[in-house]
Formats: sequence, C-alpha cells, structure tokens
Amino acid sequence: MAVLLAVYQLIVYSRIRASFPPGMKIAGVPVGGLSQQRAAERLQQVYLAIPVEVRYRDAVIHLRPPVVGFELNTQAMMAAADLERMKQPFWPGFWDFLWNRIPAPQEVPLRAAYSEDRLRDYLKNEIAARYDQQPQAALPLAGTSFFQPGRVGTVLDIDRAVILIDAALRSPTNRVVNLSFQKIAPPHPPFQNLEILLQQKIELSDFDGIIELYVQDLQTGREVHFAYQNRQRVPADIAFTAASTIKIPIMVSVFRRVGEPPGEEVTQLLGQMIERSENIPADALMETVMDKNLGPLKVTEDLQALGFKNMFLAGYFYPGAPLLSKIATPANSRVDLSAGPDPYNQTTPAEMGMLLEDIYHCAESGGGTFAAVFPGQITQAECQQMINYLASDKIAALLQAGLPEGTRFAHKHGWIIETDGLMHTIGDAGLVYSPGGNYVITVYMYHPVQLLYPQANRMIAEISMAVYNYFNLPGEQ
Repeated sequence: MAVLLAVYQLIVYSRIRASFPPGMKIAGVPVGGLSQQRAAERLQQVYLAIPVEVRYRDAVIHLRPPVVGFELNTQAMMAAADLERMKQPFWPGFWDFLWNRIPAPQEVPLRAAYSEDRLRDYLKNEIAARYDQQPQAALPLAGTSFFQPGRVGTVLDIDRAVILIDAALRSPTNRVVNLSFQKIAPPHPPFQNLEILLQQKIELSDFDGIIELYVQDLQTGREVHFAYQNRQRVPADIAFTAASTIKIPIMVSVFRRVGEPPGEEVTQLLGQMIERSENIPADALMETVMDKNLGPLKVTEDLQALGFKNMFLAGYFYPGAPLLSKIATPANSRVDLSAGPDPYNQTTPAEMGMLLEDIYHCAESGGGTFAAVFPGQITQAECQQMINYLASDKIAALLQAGLPEGTRFAHKHGWIIETDGLMHTIGDAGLVYSPGGNYVITVYMYHPVQLLYPQANRMIAEISMAVYNYFNLPGEQ
C-alpha cells in the first residue's frame, strides 16, 4: 500500500510539474495548473481582449489596446515562467510535495510595449478633438446693460492621460481611467461686442434726438465711437455745446501756467469750478492766470496746440460776455446735421475723451502728449491733482449712476438751460478706474425740442453700466 500510494503521489506531482505550479502568476494573472499555451491565451484575453475604459467628462470611451500598438512579449514571459517552474530539482521537489511544503513561486513581471506616439495621436484626434469644450466669450444681451456669462472651456491634459492609460494598459484589473483636464476661462469678448450692445440699447430706446458716445480702453487704446440721430446711425464727430465739461481744458490751461503747488487762491477756485461746477471761479481763473480779456482764447490756443480741431472756448461765462472769436471747425461746419452747438464753447465727444486720455497718461507716467507739447510745464503731480479735482465731482447721476458704489470716477458733467427756458444738451465725460481695466467714457445728448432730464439721465446711466460690465465681467478679475 505504501508503494502504491508513493507511486500515485509521484504521478500527481509529475502532472503538476508538467504545468505551472499552484499560486503562480504571470503579469498579475493566475496561471497555476495551466499549460504554457493556456497561460498565453489567458494573458492575451486579459491584456488584449479587454479594453481600457477611458472616462473624459461625461463621455465613456473603450480603448482597445491594439489601437495604440500594445503587444505582449508572451514568449519571454513563458520562458521566465518555465525557468521558475523548473528551478527546483525533481526529487527534492517531490519530497517537499509529499510533506506539503511546496514553496510559493515568484511572480513573472509583465513584458509588453506600445507606441506612445500612437497613444498621443489617439488622445488628440479621437478624444480631445471630440470632447474638449471650447471656451465661449460673454455675449451682449440686446436691449440691456448686461452680458450673458461666458462658458468655461476644458482641454484634455494629454501628458497626464498618457501616464494614466499606460498604467491601465499594464494592469490586469485596474482598467478604468478618469482623465483629467484643464479649465480655460472664457476669453474676454471682443470690443466689437461692447459696441453692438451699446448700439442695440440706443436703437431700442425711445430717444429720438442726437446722441454720440466715445469709449477708449486705456490699456490697449481700442475705441468705441459712434453717433445716432432718431435711432439711426449717423457719422460721428458732431459738434455739441460743451457747457461745463469745457472746464476740463480750462483746468489744464491753468495748471500749465501756475507753479507747483498752485497758490491757495488758485486751489480754491479750481475746487469751486470743478466740484461745484461754478462759472464765476472759471472766469476768475482765466482772468488772473491767463489773460484778463482773452483768457478763453488762451484755452483754445492750448487745445489747438494739443491737436484738437473741434474743441474751443470763445468767451467768458458771465451773462452778457462778448463772443471773442467766431470759430469754425470741421464739426460745426457740417451740413448733414446739427446739435445746435453754442458758439461760445463746443466739443466733440471724441476730443473731450482724448483730452482725458492725455491727463490720464500724464498722471500715470508723466509722459504722453502734455510732455511733448508743453515740456516741463505740466508735471505728473499736477496731472494727478487734476484727476483728484475731477474725482470730487460727485453727483450720483448720469455716468456715475451706472457705476458700482466706491468706483473711482474722475469726470465733469454739464448742461445748460437755454434762452427758451429749456434744456437741449447734456454731457458727461470722465475716467473710470475699475478692477477689470481703466477707460475713458464721454456721452453727449441733444434734442431740438426739449431734452428731458429723467430720460437722458437714465440712458447715460445705462450706457455707463454697460461699459463697466464689459470691463468687469464676473470671474475675470
């Protein structure tokens, strides 16, 4: 019986030895008790037949390993496994088998290769090209002062994806990959979108007079500049009555001529002229700092030296002041339309905006047009003082009404009641300092019959709000 039992155990051991031993793994796949052929088939089934499940955002893609050139080196793995199987001599191994002391075999590592170039091409052309989401800029909402929020974009992180898929291809069990991506903020909408929004607002309004506006991005120099008459687009550069906005060039001419710092009397008069918009201090400054009789023309001379052809001051503010010069300009010589400009003081929205731009750049760097035209006569500190004066003009209406509370806004507004006892022209021009960028904005409105203040105030405020919203879209600061 002992001999028969020994012979039976010898037969069993021989069969076990003819195949891979119990507990043996090749590339993480159990192959104990399998022949080389069956083991190779199982490896092929696990690594080549089962796809890698790739998840990208909401998409699920099944990547077949052969698509990226994944191949098993089955011959090398079988040879390594066979060496592991045969490393123990027959009879000592049989003795250990009888006493149930069969040592655990060493696992044979995976030997495989694939084409990283093919994988990258697959990620780029089959996944990224189909499932990446392009960012979308904010779009104007017609008839409002707002923009439809932009859409965040996503871009597949291909380098990270290669690492994750490489690990999945080489794993017999972890065959699911969640791809990562990078978020791309929506691009800022083109400046043209701002122009479209503003034009739509005017076209959909009930204002049947003349309106012209000018906006300049002080970071890039891009401009929006157009005019409408009775909700129809007309050529820009219309001559408007400047009213109190002409006090901005008066202030520039004063600082050109006074020392630094200006005396107490000049300082007081400047504050009354800008902050309180009083006319008597404006006349006093021109009479004492420039010329008692021709002060307004000195302001005009300065404007012409700076290159302005349509902005001028031809007389003092006091009632009955004589017209010192009848000034013809390209704007007031137009025959196609007229905004009834006052022969004493005129401007176009663009030229007033450009003067504010000159003040801004002088205050920021000390350079710009002032430094070129009036070298050493207007300093950076003086330009900063000018902006401080303009920032003291707080009326909580017109352009300022469209800005968030606390926004730094350096501006001058103006309107007049004419000889018929009615208001026909209103204007506001200023510099806006905002988190999303600083800009110039000027708006002038005219109605030949009567300009109703509530209507004008609402429209100018909504225009101001639209421009601010464009520069400060949510999520961009």
